[in-house]
Amino acid sequence: MTVTMTQRGNAPCHWLIEGEMTIYTALQLKEALLAPLDQCADLEIDLAGVTEIDSAGMQLLILAKSEARARGKNVLLSGHSPAVLEVLDLCKLEGFFGDPVLVKSREYPHES
Repeated sequence: MTVTMTQRGNAPCHWLIEGEMTIYTALQLKEALLAPLDQCADLEIDLAGVTEIDSAGMQLLILAKSEARARGKNVLLSGHSPAVLEVLDLCKLEGFFGDPVLVKSREYPHES
């Protein structure tokens, strides 16, 4: 798991997460996600490189969003990987985050 942060001027801080967002990486990720909230006006979390996410990873995203709201800031999720989309759909959390997501349509067998 790697987290890379970039910040340009007044633009939101951009976090790129690559690898797992699981119980095994939760403590590291918690520190990485919450630390910039005091330094950044807003935060964009790019999830394109997330290969696996479990309930602990989803709880971290919820925590980041909630902490940002409490501080009058925004957290935007972007680049949702297939693993992230699957868990968002399973947990019905797309509305909570309110970020635009592109969900691949499910393939259904054709009826004769």
